Amino acid sequence: MNPRQEKGDATLSTATAAEPDLAELEELRSVHGQIRQQMARQIIGQDEVVDQLLIAVFARGHCILEGVPGLAKTLMVHSLAQSLSLEFSRIQFTPDLMPSDITGTEVLYEDRVSGARELRFVKGPLFANLVLADEINRTPPKTQAALLEAMQERQVTAGGHKHRLPEPFFVLATQNPIEQEGTYPLPEAQLDRFLFKIFIQYPTADEERRIYRLTTGLDLEELTPLITGERIAALQRVVRRVPVSDYCIDYAMDLVRATRGKEPNSPKYISDWISWGAGPRAGQSLIVAAKARAALAGRPSVGVEDIRAMARPVLRHRVVLNYNAQAAGQTSDTIVGRLLEDIPVRKGAADGDVANVFRS
Repeated sequence: MNPRQEKGDATLSTATAAEPDLAELEELRSVHGQIRQQMARQIIGQDEVVDQLLIAVFARGHCILEGVPGLAKTLMVHSLAQSLSLEFSRIQFTPDLMPSDITGTEVLYEDRVSGARELRFVKGPLFANLVLADEINRTPPKTQAALLEAMQERQVTAGGHKHRLPEPFFVLATQNPIEQEGTYPLPEAQLDRFLFKIFIQYPTADEERRIYRLTTGLDLEELTPLITGERIAALQRVVRRVPVSDYCIDYAMDLVRATRGKEPNSPKYISDWISWGAGPRAGQSLIVAAKARAALAGRPSVGVEDIRAMARPVLRHRVVLNYNAQAAGQTSDTIVGRLLEDIPVRKGAADGDVANVFRS
């Protein structure tokens, strides 16, 4: 097998390893509940966002969070790092940030005794388990490209030498949707490297009241680290072993292929509203995210509902809308929602016995 397949970076394998046993699934379910309980001590509401962040962590993926200022995006990522006992690093992206400012650089050292000189690599803030890329769209493309290599290859290159990043490694990026002056929109190729794009919405009235009470008193409670990086890496491998049936894979493929206007099963509104559809990486992301969702719920196999639940965060940043869609008031979420209604589940996918039908 290709080494990248063993690491699970790009190609998904559904039947090359033993299925997870009940004890492993129960551990995942228990860890999921404990982390949610911990984060709830600092984060009010946003349950769906927290769930999607945890799915991304155990699916070994990166996320981009979008929301207006003041919705606790940074606090949410910091709370997650505290709960997971991970080394946390925050990078505030600015227009003058250079690639070496985030990756690190080689510095000339001189031995005072012998007078010998050598270049040593000084690691940048990317060398952490969980990296918060704050306002990622405020930095120029060359710095965004340096982050792209780290996200995809899990390494950085400096002075012609490659330096591996620690494992586990996650990039959680944020961007503000209401300020576009002086920004550098991420290219589609880089957006495709994010497993999820997560929208953070305003809290409800009750949640906002609790936020005011919690944050205007004494300091926030300290969180207790629950799981080490080594154990996270082991549970990520458990997630990859969750089986998925042919029917579910075909349904995920049908959804992804339907976003391309030239496909036979694409509804007419796709060619009217979408310039570019999702590529195969979207299908890979959809399946591995569905695996993580099923495993964190303690279920032994992926169901159609897991794929449907992951469709919006996986596909919303992978379809490029044209002017017709914008003029019609459509968004990527509304279009994906219509696809979920219009693309039929193939016969057998909703049957109770298909959990035993897997790819060989």
